[in-house]
Amino acid sequence: MKATQATLEQVWSWLAEVPDPEIPVISVVDLGIVRDVAFEGEECVVTITPTYSGCPAMQVIGEAVLAALHAHGLARVRLVNRLSPAWTTDWMSQSGKAALTGYGIAPPVQQAIDVSGLRNGVKRGSFVEPQVRCPNCGSQHTQLTSQFGSTPCKALYKCLDCREPFDYFKCH
Repeated sequence: MKATQATLEQVWSWLAEVPDPEIPVISVVDLGIVRDVAFEGEECVVTITPTYSGCPAMQVIGEAVLAALHAHGLARVRLVNRLSPAWTTDWMSQSGKAALTGYGIAPPVQQAIDVSGLRNGVKRGSFVEPQVRCPNCGSQHTQLTSQFGSTPCKALYKCLDCREPFDYFKCH
């Protein structure tokens, strides 16, 4: 298939099948990493933004995007890494957040653009702790154990009802 035979809608659907290497139940599209898809002549240009500067998974993600599009017959594909605006959890899709929950990871409960810090959270001194729902039992009776979870973008929580530990995808 030549690039001119593929539509933007097809390319987006193919990219929606590329899993995040760290959390395979969510696609790079649902995670909000893929920012734009365009054709420049025969070349398909895919713009991606890392979840944070220096994210070690970006090389793997780039290779997976290229492999997926080549597998669908797009011979000329170019990746563009865009750092600005910086990625935010606000770019995650609702279906992606639901997939995280099903996988046992609590999705972000706050919006990064909410500068008040009071929405969906409890003020504790000068820090606003988000009210994180346990992905295992649904309880909001949870407690932050560590700001550092299994990856830099997650924090470790525990549920005070079912007693299970779980990762929370931090808002940023």
